[in-house]
Amino acid sequence: MENHRIIQVEEKVPVNLLIPLSIQHMFAMFGASVLVPFMFGINPAIVLFMNGVGTLLFIFLTKGKAPAYLGSSFAFLAPAGLVIEKFGYSYALGGFVAVGFLGCILAFVICKFGSRWIDVVLPPAAMGPVVALIGLELSGTAAGNAGLLDEVLDPKKVIVFLLTLAVAVFGSILFRGFLSVIPILIAIIAGYAASLSMGLVDFSQVVSAPLFALPNFSAPKFNAEAIMILLPVILVITSEHIGHQVVTGKIVGRDLLKDPGLHRSLLGDNLSTMISGLIGSVPTTTYGENIGVMAVTRVYSVRVIAGAAVLSIICSFIGKLSMLISSIPGPVIGGISFLLYGMIGTSGLRILVDSQVDYGKSRNLALTSVIFVTGLSGIAVNIGNIQLTGMVLACVTGMILSLIFYILDRLHLTND
Repeated sequence: MENHRIIQVEEKVPVNLLIPLSIQHMFAMFGASVLVPFMFGINPAIVLFMNGVGTLLFIFLTKGKAPAYLGSSFAFLAPAGLVIEKFGYSYALGGFVAVGFLGCILAFVICKFGSRWIDVVLPPAAMGPVVALIGLELSGTAAGNAGLLDEVLDPKKVIVFLLTLAVAVFGSILFRGFLSVIPILIAIIAGYAASLSMGLVDFSQVVSAPLFALPNFSAPKFNAEAIMILLPVILVITSEHIGHQVVTGKIVGRDLLKDPGLHRSLLGDNLSTMISGLIGSVPTTTYGENIGVMAVTRVYSVRVIAGAAVLSIICSFIGKLSMLISSIPGPVIGGISFLLYGMIGTSGLRILVDSQVDYGKSRNLALTSVIFVTGLSGIAVNIGNIQLTGMVLACVTGMILSLIFYILDRLHLTND
């Protein structure tokens, strides 16, 4: 690996290398990216289509200087699940559009005023627990998908769940090379194979599906309460985006926050989310899995990323592939979700560690404590027709507390 030549961001890649490297990137995001539409109960074809379009748009807006693949965002799972359950998927789409639009405005604000104010509104001691709550809120959903909450447990479902979870967990620590980047995809394949052998998969729809089919496009509907439930996610995805750009910058040896600039990459990310909501897809975000692929292969060329995006668009028109993804049984998704939701929760704790939050300071201890209890207590606050609860209420509470602490600091009234 030490003698392996680095292919930099702007370099061209020979066709004989471009195609397999692009396929590798597409597979890296595949397992996680199609999991989101499955959990929302929609056809994954539209998601594969928008992942490709969004990635190409991102590359264009960042002038080909920031190698990143845009896949389905997990940050929206909990609030979007609430919206879908209460209003329906079309209203969740309206929320995606609103969050994407707000993100575009945020990109222009950052272009004009910089990004330091984000740490005032939601410092790491608040951001960490808010992100952690996204995963913690979903833990019951993972168990439900796996069939672990059924009154009578089905032994076949439990075996598939445990096998899928075991491959995902042990694969993430035992696999080497490229396999270490796609343990989720391998776990899904292993779980699916086990489900087939136990008769848990209805393959008839895959057989009857047309070879080629158009993705299912649909229009959004808008509701103030639905939008309010989803809006706080902008803070989470902004933090996630900045983190990914910093990590990618370290890998490629460039400061991507300065060139092409955080405002450009953030605009690409959120404009893609807004368009996704307008055509019926799920929100997009830069993918850590693909950052891992770049680290392993040392190939940073945006042409490889663009090739993966084109392949994703092509796959979205293959009807049998979409139906095959849709036929993945609940225990397999439950096994994957068990790990992924925990990882989302842990990523919140990682923010606290990476930011070296000092809990010797009373403000940090109070801020994190209040946010965690607010998010997990089941408290709900009704403002007109809008209900704030869970992660959303915790996020709003954290923002208010952070601003109060900032004002007290400016007035020199705090004791630290």
